[in-house]
Amino acid sequence: MKSILLIGMGRFGKHIARELDRLGHEVMAVDSQEERINEVLPYVTNAQIGDSTREDFLRSLGVDRFDVCIVTIGDHFQSSLETVSLLKELGARKVVSRAARDVQEKFLLRNGADEILYPEKQMARWAAVRYSSDHVLDYIELDGTHSIVEILVPSLWTGKSIGELDIRKKYDINILGIKDHNRINASVNPSTVLLQGQSVLALGEYRAIRKCFKIS
Repeated sequence: MKSILLIGMGRFGKHIARELDRLGHEVMAVDSQEERINEVLPYVTNAQIGDSTREDFLRSLGVDRFDVCIVTIGDHFQSSLETVSLLKELGARKVVSRAARDVQEKFLLRNGADEILYPEKQMARWAAVRYSSDHVLDYIELDGTHSIVEILVPSLWTGKSIGELDIRKKYDINILGIKDHNRINASVNPSTVLLQGQSVLALGEYRAIRKCFKIS
């Protein structure tokens, strides 16, 4: 369980608050609007109404006590920038901030953000991969080159074992698990046989995954 300071209770911030609550973390929610704070009260441990661009207000929260500070202010970039800068000045351990454009990402990193959340860009990448192919079911980008892809077992692979297909040697791709009827089996080995209707979770360079599974 982690203690998290979540600043900005717009739509994105609310979704994060709900997910953090589901995962069992302690969340302090902050927003300048009382209405937004009231909406997330069922999902957070504590909440404060205040201006995160004011040093005295942030100092009163004890930002250095939190494991992570997440800034999800989406409607005023200057406020987001000032908040990130103040958090680092006050000793925040880790600051993650939302960006809506590439130029915002650059400025936030220069002003102290340790990591950037770029939901529109990240979702666009996911949607492009997911919906440009009929057999890709899910996609997780790990870095600039590596990904995890959930993909339907190709018809030519049906009835063959992972070792027989020799996927790792041919494409330098690892099969992490097999999904069948929404249940994941992570105990795969070279003798595991792939069946029609199953999907595999494959890890590797995305260009190698595209070549292996013939993703256009």
